[in-house]
Formats: sequence, C-alpha cells, structure tokens
Amino acid sequence: MEQILTKNKNIPKLQDKKLKWSQGIINIGLTLYALVTLYPLFWLFTSALKTNEEFDSRPFGLPEVWQWENLKRAWDVSAMGTSLINSTIVTIISLVLTLLLGALAAYVLARFQFRFKAFIMGLFLLGMLIPIHSTLVPLFIMMNKVNLLDTYWALILPYTAFELPLAIFVTAAFLIAIPKEIEEAALIDGTGYWGIFFRMMLPLSLPALSTVAILGFLRFWNDFAFALIFISKPALKTVPLSLSVFATGYATDYKLTMAAMTIAVVPTIIVFLMFQEQIMKGMTAGAVKG
Repeated sequence: MEQILTKNKNIPKLQDKKLKWSQGIINIGLTLYALVTLYPLFWLFTSALKTNEEFDSRPFGLPEVWQWENLKRAWDVSAMGTSLINSTIVTIISLVLTLLLGALAAYVLARFQFRFKAFIMGLFLLGMLIPIHSTLVPLFIMMNKVNLLDTYWALILPYTAFELPLAIFVTAAFLIAIPKEIEEAALIDGTGYWGIFFRMMLPLSLPALSTVAILGFLRFWNDFAFALIFISKPALKTVPLSLSVFATGYATDYKLTMAAMTIAVVPTIIVFLMFQEQIMKGMTAGAVKG
C-alpha cells in the first residue's frame, strides 16, 4: 500500500519534468527559428560595411575593416534624405486615407442592414483578387489625362484604392464581433452614429487597424513599380527608386546598394517595434473571433 502511495506521489513530479523538458525543447526550437529569420537582416547590415572585393570573396564573413563611410556615401549619392521625406509623405497620407475610409466602410457593412449589402461586400472582396501590376498601363493613361503624373497623388490614390479591400475585410470582421448592446446603449444615451463611430468603434477596432496599418506601411514603403511608372522627377523619387541608382546594365555597386538598403529598412523596423503589441492583439483577436 505504501509503495502504491509513493508511486502516486511521484507521478506529478514526473509530469512536471516532462513539461519542463517539452517547454525547453520548444524554446530552443523557437530560438533557432528566430536566429534563422534574423540572419538575413544581420547579413544585410554586415554586407553594407564591406568593400566590393570582400562582398565577392567572403559574402558570409564579417568585414575585416568596417567601412562606415559606405553609409554616408550611399546617403549622398542616392539623395536618400529627399527620398525618405517623399516616402514618408506618401506613406502617411495613404495610411490615413486607407484607415479612415476603410474603418468607415467596415462600420457600415458590419453594423447596418440594407439592400445589396452582400453584393457590395463582395465587390470589395473582389478588389483583393485584382493583380495590381495589371492596372499600371490604364492607370498611367488616366493619371496623364488628369495631370497627376509626377505628383504625390499619383502614388497616394492608387495605394489607397488597392489597400482598401484588405482594410475593409479585416476591420469589418473585427467589428462584427462587438456586441450590439454597446451600440444600443449609446443610442439610448443620445449619441449619434458619428459619435458611436469615433468614440466607440474606432478605439475598439484599434488592434485590427494596427494590423492593416503595418501591412499597408510595408506595401507603400517598399513599392517600386508604381513609383517607377508614375514618378520621373528626381525631387519626388521615393526610397525604392533611390536604391536603383547603384545598379546599371553593366555593373552593380553592392556595398553602396547594401548600405542604402540598410538605411531604408531602419524605418520599417522602428514602425514594427512601435506597433508590435497592437499587431499581435489584432492577429490573436481575429483568430479567436473569426
């Protein structure tokens, strides 16, 4: 009898050991995955501080002498300061329009009942299936006719239009899960629909909007095709266009290309670190609420 009791007492200890071992294995696996994921970023930073000879002969090794002047030269040659300002203006205005219009449309589609609601929602979702680059020629013709080429709006308007379907889909799915009683209580208290939207729905949908914002930021900041087609003035070039000056039809200056890419990727990292908590909330909330 005593042996049976002793065995029963040892069972929780064995289970705790198994849990610790399994948790340790999971942590090791996640650490290895993180290192593999972050290595390309580390390789970019180290490559930016090499000479072209070192880049060719030792592409995966550390530089023998850290060439910090590569960053300054890449900044000057590519006019990176002007490009960062242009990309920031285009990205911020596009994000504001996308989030505001997307949240308004999602609020109407998620909280109101009206005819052709399903049809309108289907049209917005259909916009997610349109290949963006297939619209370059018609958009160029349209922009030329309305004299929007070589302006910020030549990028802002297409960016907003193509990001709206995703913004509406994600935000509407989030707003549907909010209980109707909250809205009804606000209406009883005399709050109008605009007040409900700006004071209640917009703050509550912040996790979903943060997810849309980071996805939109990455798309707007890194876009090359639209900027190449619609922008020809050097004073209006964005960051991706500045990165292309180091490559010609005959040769590529890899050290300056990597240095310019290092400068260009820093704002993306900063934005992600600032909004990572809201992004994770939006992803987990969407996974639970469907």
